[in-house]
Amino acid sequence: MLAAGMGSRYGGLKQADQVGPDGETIIDYSIYDAIRAGFTQVVLVVRANILEEMKAIFDDRWGKLVHISYSIQEVNVPVAGIDQLPVRQKPWGTAHAVMVAKDNIDGPFAVINADDFYGAEAFQSLYSFLKDNPDPGEYAMVGYILKNTLSEHGFVSRGITTSDKNKCLTSIIERTHIERLPDGRVVFTDANSILQELDEESFVSMNCWAFPNSFFTEAEHLFRTFVTTNQDPQKSEFYIPTVVEHLMEQEKVRVKVLECGAQWMGITYREDKSVVAKKVDGYINDGIYPPSLWNSLLSSRS
Repeated sequence: MLAAGMGSRYGGLKQADQVGPDGETIIDYSIYDAIRAGFTQVVLVVRANILEEMKAIFDDRWGKLVHISYSIQEVNVPVAGIDQLPVRQKPWGTAHAVMVAKDNIDGPFAVINADDFYGAEAFQSLYSFLKDNPDPGEYAMVGYILKNTLSEHGFVSRGITTSDKNKCLTSIIERTHIERLPDGRVVFTDANSILQELDEESFVSMNCWAFPNSFFTEAEHLFRTFVTTNQDPQKSEFYIPTVVEHLMEQEKVRVKVLECGAQWMGITYREDKSVVAKKVDGYINDGIYPPSLWNSLLSSRS
C-alpha cells in the first residue's frame, strides 16, 4: 500500500484520516478487504516522519490478523544498486515507492494507493489473478469505469486505457484536469489548454496492480537508466505505468485488464472526506461492512 504521499491538495495526513464509525481509515477498509480476499501480508510504504504514527495505528488494529511490515520511501533511499541518488526534494514516483518495499516481499504481490477506496471486488480479482497466474510475463491491472472515479470537488488525473479483444492492455494515456461539466460531459484539459471530451465509459487505471516478484528486477534495471539519462532530475517521476509500458513495448509482458464496475472512492480534496464517510455509512447499513472492521474479524476467528 503506497502511503508516502504528501497530501498537498488535501492539506494533511489523509492516510490516517477517519471515514468509518469506529475510527476506520481507508487503509483499514483496504486491509479488511485484502484479508477477506486471501492476502496474508500487508506492506505499508510510508515516509520516515510518519512511520511511528502509522505503526501505532495499524499494528494495534491488525497485528493479530495479518503480518504488517513497513518500508520507507524518501528521495535518498538507495534502490536498484544506486548508493547515491541525485539530490532533489520531490519524491521519485510510484514505481520507486514499490521498489523500496522489495526486502519485505518474497512472492507475487498487489499494489494499491493507500488513500483510494477500491472495494472488495478489486481485491478478489487481484488475489485470484495472482493465485492462478504463475507466469512472470503476466501482469494485471484493475480497470475502473471513468464515470465511477470522478470527484465532486475538483479535477482529477487518470490513466485512460485501451485493450484488445482478449482484454489485455494495449495503452495507458495519462490525462489531467479531468472533470464533469454542468452539461454532463466529461472532459480533460490538453497541453494547449483546450477542453477535450472523454468517453465516460472508458476504463482507467487507478494504480491497482498485480505483479510477479520479477517486477522488481525489471523496475530496477529501468530505474538505473532513468536516473542516468533523465533530462529533468528534479521534477520527473518514475511511475508504475512507465515500467509497464516499457515492458509491453519490448513484448516482455502481457497485462490483463480486470474490469471492475464498482464505485471507486478517494480522498484528493478535503471535501471528499465527507462524501467517502457518507458512502461508508451506506455500505454499513446495507451489510457490506460491519461497524467495526477489526473486531468483526477477531470475533469470527475466535
